[in-house]
Amino acid sequence: MSDFLDENHSATGAVDTTPDTPAIHFDVFTLFPQMFVSPLSESIIYRALENRLISIALHNIRDYTIDRHHICDDTPYGGGGGMVMKPTPIVRAVESVLARSAGWSLPPEDAYENLPPWEETTPATRPVDTAVILLTPQGRPLTQTVVAELHQFKRLALVCGRYEGFDERVRTQLATDEISIGDYVLSGGELAAMVMIDAVTRLVPGALGYALGAHQDSHSPGLGGLLEGPQYTRPYTFRGEPVPDVLISGHHANIDRWRHEQSLMRTLARRPELLETLPLTAADRAFLKTHGWQPRSPG
Repeated sequence: MSDFLDENHSATGAVDTTPDTPAIHFDVFTLFPQMFVSPLSESIIYRALENRLISIALHNIRDYTIDRHHICDDTPYGGGGGMVMKPTPIVRAVESVLARSAGWSLPPEDAYENLPPWEETTPATRPVDTAVILLTPQGRPLTQTVVAELHQFKRLALVCGRYEGFDERVRTQLATDEISIGDYVLSGGELAAMVMIDAVTRLVPGALGYALGAHQDSHSPGLGGLLEGPQYTRPYTFRGEPVPDVLISGHHANIDRWRHEQSLMRTLARRPELLETLPLTAADRAFLKTHGWQPRSPG
């Protein structure tokens, strides 16, 4: 574990990284907080935490159970295989945390027995500029547009599912959004939460070494939603394949045009369906048609 997390990572899995003015705070609710230790200790997310650009707190849902065996799941009504996550521990955990300032987490000695006051029968008021997101394969797809939307919030509560998913009342009474990272099923929402934290953090000013890096990624506004074209670095020739001459020409207008055309061709080759909805210029459309594009819509 890094020195940074050694200093701030408590036994409950909370990372106390409260900055003076963080761009965004993540509250992650999970049954397995230790899964996050290594991802939060490396690379861009680590630097963003260290520089107080973001803050993250991990909350163990099980800490908010009050029954003897600290059970967070049960068999489904109506029968069927698997187990379903119970609503009470999840809702209690999320509402208790969001009722307090960003960065707060339950002290480890208070787990199970000395929980904050909570009203079971009355829903708590959600803080402003806060989203409560269920990570579930039933959610809307995570795209760069959705990432940019989430980046506008000051606080994101990410709730990681397990087993056969959430009791439906978690969806109806707590969640403001449901998001999926793809049309497949994982063992839990933890990996999806890590993906979301990484994607949103990249948009925080100062998180990347190059200020326009996130703006010029695939699917980003700087590329008009296109895929990024090929990139090259030293050596000039590798296994007989040289760098395209235009990139060493020093003619910036030609380089920009070549890169844009490469983005168009790469998108056509790999994700042609994207071209149907992107704001292409007349020149873009003419260029693509010379390379075999046949748009489904007129134009």
